[in-house]
Amino acid sequence: MRTMMALCAALALVACGQTTTPPAETPATTEAPAATAATTPAEATAQDACGAAQYAALVGTNIAAASFPADSNIRIIQPNTPVTQDFRADRLNVLTDASGVITSLECY
Repeated sequence: MRTMMALCAALALVACGQTTTPPAETPATTEAPAATAATTPAEATAQDACGAAQYAALVGTNIAAASFPADSNIRIIQPNTPVTQDFRADRLNVLTDASGVITSLECY
């Protein structure tokens, strides 16, 4: 009886073993390093992560004369305007002076 139990246990262990050979490893391919994501407003603006370059011509004009797409991720920031401090590299911030003239475009 003990022999039969030992034989069943051995068969159970063999059944759980690996039955296929692992696939051969493929050689590593040389990939170009990925661009690092911006982690600060200065980096995001330098990388033009929010597309500020396409609106650069608006700097020095009045915000009332500017038009932006309705579904875009743009916020207008006037002096003393409270804004959230969350960092979003894809958000365009249009900064104006007290008279409404666009002074800068930044990504954060």
